[in-house]
Amino acid sequence: MHIVVCVKMVPDTTQVKIDPVTNTLVREGVPFITNPYDTNAVEEAIRFKDRYGAYVTAISMGPPAAESVLRRALALGADEGILLSDR
Repeated sequence: MHIVVCVKMVPDTTQVKIDPVTNTLVREGVPFITNPYDTNAVEEAIRFKDRYGAYVTAISMGPPAAESVLRRALALGADEGILLSDR
């Protein structure tokens, strides 16, 4: 069994700031984290890996900094991480 889990880098919502003029998210200085729901999905995939011998691949799309979410997935027990990027 091969399980592929999509993981995404998202702004840490505990530190979100909105520009009052443009009403848009201020990205400068906001830390990015792995989407918590994606972390749950990786953890569940690891349970399947442990129980049934599955192979787990984490995949993300984004800038090179998105590599951090793949490193987290690998630290949780994923076998492979793939970053799709146009940079």
